[in-house]
Amino acid sequence: MSRILVAGGAGYIGSHMTRCLLEHGHEVTVLDNLSRGHRDAAGSARFVQVDLLDRSRLAAALADGRFDAVMHFAALCYVGESVQKPDLYYRNNVAGSVNLLDAMMEARVRNLVFSSSCSTYGHPRSLPIAESHPQEPLSPYGASKLMVERMLADHATAHGMNSLSLRYFNAAGCHPDGTLGERHDPETHLIPILLKEAVRVAAGGDPGATPVVVNGDDYDTPDGTCVRDYVHVMDLATAHLAAAERLVDGRFRGARAYNLGTGRGYSVLEVIECVKRVTGVPIRHRVGPRRDGDASTLVADATAAARELGWRARYAELEGIVETAWRWFSRPPMSGRSPRVLDAQR
Repeated sequence: MSRILVAGGAGYIGSHMTRCLLEHGHEVTVLDNLSRGHRDAAGSARFVQVDLLDRSRLAAALADGRFDAVMHFAALCYVGESVQKPDLYYRNNVAGSVNLLDAMMEARVRNLVFSSSCSTYGHPRSLPIAESHPQEPLSPYGASKLMVERMLADHATAHGMNSLSLRYFNAAGCHPDGTLGERHDPETHLIPILLKEAVRVAAGGDPGATPVVVNGDDYDTPDGTCVRDYVHVMDLATAHLAAAERLVDGRFRGARAYNLGTGRGYSVLEVIECVKRVTGVPIRHRVGPRRDGDASTLVADATAAARELGWRARYAELEGIVETAWRWFSRPPMSGRSPRVLDAQR
């Protein structure tokens, strides 16, 4: 059993990670400012409400724990919002990470698993995208993730900190038992927006009243819409678990990065059709303008994670991912909520 601090453990991916750690018998402390997370999502884990920008309280939280490793999910993650509010993203994602690293150094915690992103790559020069692909982010969100990766490499050299940065492609799905899922307000990710619309229509709503907006249909892809590699949130959790175990037992030293994805891409229109099949509900859409910061296609080469972490995605097909999310979103409390403009890229 290890003692793990999960920063951002009340958010979407962090809460699934917390559940996974608890199920594997680890002692978990969740640290979250609850600006976009939910206290109940942290479950039975010890909970500390702290903002990463609060240096003194953050340091106290780390010093109190004698942690074996930290998992860092505490970031703002909307591509479109980052283009409009870059200062918000650099302050929270970069400055907050500086504070977390400082607190870890003071508490002598040397192992970190970092939630990074395929958004660090930018427009793909080759597909699928391997870790050696140039990192040229198109948005402040992607740039903020890349900056933290660079900080981790420098901390490995200067201070002997060990880190694994996991660059995941589009996180999707919910816990298979239907008790834990994705809750963003406003919601900007494609699959949950489609499922919320399906709930509304299934409850008697007019299918044509609020068509889902697709951001552009003139990309260089087979049907003109963005193509993404969707990876199940619980598959992400098992990858983080494998990464933490290898850091804690000393198998990995220094700073490394791995892609997490299925290796298969789906266009926005293909995702819409998949949601229709899973839910049995008609969903209307309309085409809007492109959104700043979007690459046309992002598909992972995750062979390094398979080789060195022993990780492969269990949910290899989009339909299985959508089915787990539908169990969550079709629960009665979700009924009647209206969709908003989607965010095609995590």
